[in-house]
Amino acid sequence: MVAGGVVLLLGGMAAFASYKYNDLSNGIHRSAISLPTASSAPGVPQNTAETNILVMGLDSRLDENGNPLPANVYNALNAGNQSDGGYNTNVLMLIHIPANGGKAVGISIPRDDYAALAGSPDGVSMSKIKEAYGLALDQKLRQLVNAGGISHADAYQQARATARQAEITTVSNFLGGVTINHFVEVTMAAFYQVAVAVQPITVCLNEATSDTYSGANFHAGVQQLSASQAVSFVRQRRDNTNLSLDFTDLDRERRQQAFIISLAYKLKQADTFTNLGTMQTLIDTAKQNIALDSQFNLLSFAAQAAKLAGGNISFTTLPITGFGVKQGQDVNLVDLGQIHALAAQLLSDAPAQPAASASPPLSTTSTGKASAVVKPPTSPSSVQSLNALSSTPLQSGSIPCVK
Repeated sequence: MVAGGVVLLLGGMAAFASYKYNDLSNGIHRSAISLPTASSAPGVPQNTAETNILVMGLDSRLDENGNPLPANVYNALNAGNQSDGGYNTNVLMLIHIPANGGKAVGISIPRDDYAALAGSPDGVSMSKIKEAYGLALDQKLRQLVNAGGISHADAYQQARATARQAEITTVSNFLGGVTINHFVEVTMAAFYQVAVAVQPITVCLNEATSDTYSGANFHAGVQQLSASQAVSFVRQRRDNTNLSLDFTDLDRERRQQAFIISLAYKLKQADTFTNLGTMQTLIDTAKQNIALDSQFNLLSFAAQAAKLAGGNISFTTLPITGFGVKQGQDVNLVDLGQIHALAAQLLSDAPAQPAASASPPLSTTSTGKASAVVKPPTSPSSVQSLNALSSTPLQSGSIPCVK
């Protein structure tokens, strides 16, 4: 799910609970990554002192060891059970932390963007960008199991490491050769358990909306969400009360960004990191449901994360050119030249344009269910309108109102 928020949490955990750092660092899943250097990146000049972190939120309803989650977690997620989902990276977000101490940038990559998959895993050279992970995992796991001489548990972890590398390289190429220094991988369970530890979370919606698929049922305005409602908030991409909203995955990207900003806003004001019970919950969650690259040092990242939580980050969603069908799948069509140019601009540390947001009076939300179908806009004008809204930088530091 929303992995970017976990980046903030991990940094805070390291900063405020260093006495538990060894416990966390020794227990969390890690794997090495390698990427071409920035010198091979066309049009993306980079300073070696800056940091690019790819956050990947998996669709899997399993933990990092491939085990089922507790029944109460499945009930709260409103997203099926261990047989649902898979190993697609349904959340892809690059967090860019500049070398000069300037404002950080979050770049959301729509999961259905049609892209070249690094290494053509399982013989698939082009598909939705989210599928590089799952296809690479499947290919590597079959190879290891067929070769024999290794336990299934070890083969599974090696396949996960291969899958991470495949997704990271795919995203790097898609962005024009951006060097990715680190990754944070989060399962759906991790998002929920983090939300439980810090609930309620304050969000703001421009209009009332409801949806059976995600369990969303929210009124317009500022409202406080429970952990289960927060999962619905970031998963919603349908609506049955106002079909003119025309929800798409780009709207869900915006929701994810808004949640991260709201989470950071709360962490800045609350005593989350002085509560030992909360800290232990976050650490246990990280060890079960989060993975990092082998070089990610949480203590070193702590100072950077504190700045992000203080409002020093903005979020942008990459644009699409339209919707299409490839190999029988509905996909987002993109202009790679446009993507590369925008990535270069965002990573140049140029100041982002401000985005206004309203903050209606605070109230609480209710729960409920509804049903709907996905109706993405298809005309050129509607795609342009969608891009204009989703690509406008969402600024941190206060609670933003979103669709």
